[in-house]
Amino acid sequence: MTISPIRTCADQKQVVRVMQLCSVGKKYPFTKQQFSVLKDFWALKDVSLDVYQGEIVGIIGRNGAGKTTLLNIMAKVLFPTEGEVFSNGRVLGLFNLGVGFQDELTGRGNIFLNGSLLGATKKEIEDKLNSIVEFSELGDFINMPLGTYSQGMRLRLGFSIVVNLKFDILVIDEVLAVGDVLFQNKCFERLMDFKREGKTLVITNQSLDLMERLCDRVILLDHGKTLFQGNVVEAINRYRLLLNTEKFFVGRAPS
Repeated sequence: MTISPIRTCADQKQVVRVMQLCSVGKKYPFTKQQFSVLKDFWALKDVSLDVYQGEIVGIIGRNGAGKTTLLNIMAKVLFPTEGEVFSNGRVLGLFNLGVGFQDELTGRGNIFLNGSLLGATKKEIEDKLNSIVEFSELGDFINMPLGTYSQGMRLRLGFSIVVNLKFDILVIDEVLAVGDVLFQNKCFERLMDFKREGKTLVITNQSLDLMERLCDRVILLDHGKTLFQGNVVEAINRYRLLLNTEKFFVGRAPS
């Protein structure tokens, strides 16, 4: 479903809402072996969120907090059990880099394969082919079978494909540690270019320093629920407090 962009005024700048989540929840059947009964496990519960054009939104939280589930719903990979998701524009998900890659195909052949799996037309891939190859820095390896590639080369190719395709909203799940430091900086700069172009990004990453550098605001999830959304530094501080509290109780000797 789509929404008409809602324009509001913030700091005398016009902002356009491109995605809205309304009381979104996602549950899975959970088998409790001890009693052999099915119980509902809510990976997300009552999550509401507005995302605006040209911003970078970070999602943080402990393992199992619901980050990946939320991003999959935003990227339309999963459907929510309850609630609604509205969006304007093309949403592209960057999850497992190189999903669908075939070792017997060349890097060039895999560009067409992976691009088509991401919804790009042959014409779009052809138009972006040189840009993808150049960004990947693979040189002559682009014409060699993928089976000869190192893991780092595969990741660079996968990232290069995604960031050269057309999108309005890019959802990124834990895949920014690509290649060496120089290439990682290049990826960082490309994401900042997207922001300057008015693209919208929603990301999750274990590096809180990276999140602080990239994000305009951050959502803190825990046990599938929103604990906080807003200022980046405050969100990160709350998350660190949450982690420290958990360590205290885990390490505390029983009375």
